[in-house]
Amino acid sequence: MSIEAQAASPLLVDIGVNFHSSQLASMTAPLLARAKAAGVAQILATGTSLASSLRALELARAHRGLVFATAGVHPHDAKSFDAATFEQLAELWRCPEVVAVGECGLDYNRNFSTPEAQRAAFDRQLSMAARTGKPLFLHCRDAFADFHDMLAPVVADGAHGVVHCFTGDRAEAEAFLAMGLDIGITGWVTDLQRGQALRAAIRAIPLDRLHLETDAPYLMPKNAGLRGKPNEPAYLPWVAAGVAELLERDVAEIIAACSANSRRLFGLPPVEAAA
Repeated sequence: MSIEAQAASPLLVDIGVNFHSSQLASMTAPLLARAKAAGVAQILATGTSLASSLRALELARAHRGLVFATAGVHPHDAKSFDAATFEQLAELWRCPEVVAVGECGLDYNRNFSTPEAQRAAFDRQLSMAARTGKPLFLHCRDAFADFHDMLAPVVADGAHGVVHCFTGDRAEAEAFLAMGLDIGITGWVTDLQRGQALRAAIRAIPLDRLHLETDAPYLMPKNAGLRGKPNEPAYLPWVAAGVAELLERDVAEIIAACSANSRRLFGLPPVEAAA
């Protein structure tokens, strides 16, 4: 797939980019230029801490119509979630450029914050999603049972959102779908070794519940054939191609459907109105 062919595809939405990461922090201008050349029209800058959420908002204000922000505290950083952090995040969630609450959730894989701290931070962010009406940008890793149990009553009360960077199996996908949550797919779906559970689950996810994301600089799509460099939004078409292959659909159909889902969930403007 050439860059020219990628750019000719329907315009994409990348729902997760970690612009604050050390690998991308000094590359914003060229990253955005390459993204637009590859057909990526809108990007969500992920907030994983108070500092990165402020940075995401700054980027969204500097690149209106192209970049939008999320604001939240990732479970790895839950130990830093105190009353002052909550108050400052609450201010961010009132900003129109901030289109989602999160990245928030649970991650019991490495427990950089204790499970107790993670659950406390997640609970506060769930409550704000319910109050603001903004969608949740969710993270779950090796914590399905607690994650599901905490989310269920909030979703039943009307909260909505996307399980970002989903890497689980079919049963987990079906459980999230039954709750009314959408699912974000990254380059993990192109990994023939680690991604087998996700590849088997993808057919259980309706096309109107799928979103595409790079989670840059992580999870470089394997089908891009690139090694030794960080992932970036310009490589999102390769994620779309991987999904299209597994679903036996035309890649343009996948891009159009997933982009429409993202614009609807996050309240993004039509592409024609984007910068």
